[in-house]
Amino acid sequence: MKTKAIRLSDHFTYRRLFRFTLPPVIMMVFTSIYGVVDGLFVSNYAGKTAFAAINLIMPYLMVMGSLGFMIGTGGSALVSMTMGQGRRQRANQLFSMMILFTVITGALTSILGNLAMERMALFLGATEEMMHDCLVYGWIVNGFNLAFMLQNLFQSFFVTAEKPRLGLYVTIAAGLTNMILDALLVGVFRMGVAGAAWATGFSQVVGGVLPLFYFARANSSRLRLEPAKLELSPILKACGNGSSELMSNISSSIVSMLYNFQLIRMLGEDGVSAYGVLMYVSFIFVAIDIGYSVGSAPIVGYHYGAGNTDELKNMLRKSSVIMAVTGVLMTIAAFLLADPVSRIFVGYDAELYALTVHAFRIFCLGFLLSGFDIYASSFFTALNNGKISAAISFLRTLVFQSACVLLLPGLLGADGIWWAVTASNVFAFIISVLFLIRKRETYHYF
Repeated sequence: MKTKAIRLSDHFTYRRLFRFTLPPVIMMVFTSIYGVVDGLFVSNYAGKTAFAAINLIMPYLMVMGSLGFMIGTGGSALVSMTMGQGRRQRANQLFSMMILFTVITGALTSILGNLAMERMALFLGATEEMMHDCLVYGWIVNGFNLAFMLQNLFQSFFVTAEKPRLGLYVTIAAGLTNMILDALLVGVFRMGVAGAAWATGFSQVVGGVLPLFYFARANSSRLRLEPAKLELSPILKACGNGSSELMSNISSSIVSMLYNFQLIRMLGEDGVSAYGVLMYVSFIFVAIDIGYSVGSAPIVGYHYGAGNTDELKNMLRKSSVIMAVTGVLMTIAAFLLADPVSRIFVGYDAELYALTVHAFRIFCLGFLLSGFDIYASSFFTALNNGKISAAISFLRTLVFQSACVLLLPGLLGADGIWWAVTASNVFAFIISVLFLIRKRETYHYF
């Protein structure tokens, strides 16, 4: 018996919510896993200096690509609300406009980002030994930034188009491309960071360009590309609404830079390498929260546009329970996996391995509350309230984390660096709850 398709207009039980959000969760996790593969191959085949180099330049590359995530999340919230209002043709026009704007922005950032690569590597603290690998990896990966931005954008729009499973298939294809090329270029042909960079770039082409062909033709989804011209007002609205996601990525990148500054000062190259392992594994765990938030946001946006406050209450209540349970399970899993995961990445160096395991078991406590903070920001984005969404992201990722990573080492030594995420998530949880209480009369979600 064929399973009935789930629509944004449905009432969502836990089972239906899991079915609808599982593909974007897997999609985000898979995207994170194939990013981790780069680091795994580089660390084991090119050494810890090369591994430290790509971790040092990575925050800059993520800032460049996060523009696509901003346009995707902000644009999909606008499009899903428009669909909820029954204006399907306008929704397609807005969707097409967001694609065109992303193509133009992606081309510009690829060029400008590469021109500034060397100065940025110096600013981030690249040593003479790390500089060459920083530049090679950065130039190649950022050269594909247009594809990377499209990939980030389509991760949101596949869900809005009610085709989350198709988005998952595209992500799997991109991930397999990256893994196979990593094995060949880094593992077999020993191309080092250049091989890892080319593998990442070609995988982003698969994830970002293939969906264009699907949406450009007649399809069974809720969206289709149409001839469109850029309109300032919807673009500004989408960018403003998605600014929380951009702010989150930029803030995370800035915080990563602060981490690296502190780690180089207190623990040297080993500290940067250990932090790289934590970040790669963190990407996978946090991807679960992000995937759920991306998958559920169009539901919230649709029912907000339709004026269905009962479903808004239902989504907030169920999502809060899901984030709480997920946070506990992820913390336990991360604590248990600290030893084997550290061994896989840096087991060739006993001192670095011991440092990584110790840091991992402190750092993993941050997963307890991270999901709720991420969901709260996404929830307000779906309600088209970009200001509160951006405020939560800004405070969580930049203000609180920056303050903690700068101040806690003075109290706790090097361990203060690893405690910074947990401390900042506690503050962010309090702020998120206060915003939800403050706006309850405006949106009637409880």
